Amino acid sequence: MNYHIKEINNVKYIELLSATNLLSTENDALDLIALCWEHEASLLMIHHSALSEDFFHLKTKVAGNLLQKLINYNIKTVAIIPSDISQTERFQEMVLEMNKGNHFRMYGTKEEAEKWLLQ
Repeated sequence: MNYHIKEINNVKYIELLSATNLLSTENDALDLIALCWEHEASLLMIHHSALSEDFFHLKTKVAGNLLQKLINYNIKTVAIIPSDISQTERFQEMVLEMNKGNHFRMYGTKEEAEKWLLQ
């Protein structure tokens, strides 16, 4: 995994830039949780380049399984998904629903994502 540990105003988060094996299983979520615990961070930012293509297809259940694990372990997570990344209508519906909560959000830019994550 290609990641950075960021700290802003004494708030630490992990920024996952990319992954050798793109995130696609519950075990990948557990690896992220272990990474967060190792660095004593409960905030996680994931760039779209670390996500498998299956993440964007709800029928594969990749997004649901990954997100549920992160939520269960109380890891506040934000994903940066640029608007030019192809998304199905069902995926966009899920994003709208998830963006109502406080555990997971998706934004188009790092600035927006970081602002929400650090609030």
